[in-house]
Amino acid sequence: MKLEIDNIELSFDSKKILCGIYLGAETGKITGILGRNGCGKTSLLKILFGSLTPKYGNVRLDGKHQKKKLFKTGKVAYLPQHQLLPNYLSLNEAFKFFDIDWISFVEIFTSFKLHEGQKVKNLSTGELKVIETYLILNSNKEIILLDEPFSFIAPVYIDRLKTILIGKKANSVIVLTDHYYNDILEVSDAIYFIKDGYSKIIRSKKQLENEGYLVATR
Repeated sequence: MKLEIDNIELSFDSKKILCGIYLGAETGKITGILGRNGCGKTSLLKILFGSLTPKYGNVRLDGKHQKKKLFKTGKVAYLPQHQLLPNYLSLNEAFKFFDIDWISFVEIFTSFKLHEGQKVKNLSTGELKVIETYLILNSNKEIILLDEPFSFIAPVYIDRLKTILIGKKANSVIVLTDHYYNDILEVSDAIYFIKDGYSKIIRSKKQLENEGYLVATR
């Protein structure tokens, strides 16, 4: 499957955020999005998901324009920056809702065995992000959108999630963004950089230095 979005125009309070953005992603590849705070990365993911409507925009699947919001098609799973699971929910209920096996999860993240049956509200921010990211990655959707999946997570957990992420790309279109650019560079097969409302393909770390996103190192 190929997912494309272009001709995107989005403004907030007369301030133009996105103008003419293009992004293409496909099954078998992980597509990363980089850019400074406020450049429109989260807005672009929300437009793809369908929870934010731009002034103009065209979303296509395998070349066909999508009149229906993607979240209404049942093809997409989206991890937002904000908390996804409600505090009152137990972890058992959360895994049951997503139809995902808890035992398989704790075989990878062994320290979480102590949390079985606990409420979401009892988890730390990082622990909750691990669980939410794992649930979205294992939701068996054709399209997976991840907004800052590595934020607040311990490095050892990030490495395990990256392994899962790479394994899932064979069957899903995966688009993600994060402030941890090294992680994005490591897992992504294609990278888009958003600046001044426009997107461009990034093929090397040197390009990010030239864009002023990274400080050049010797």
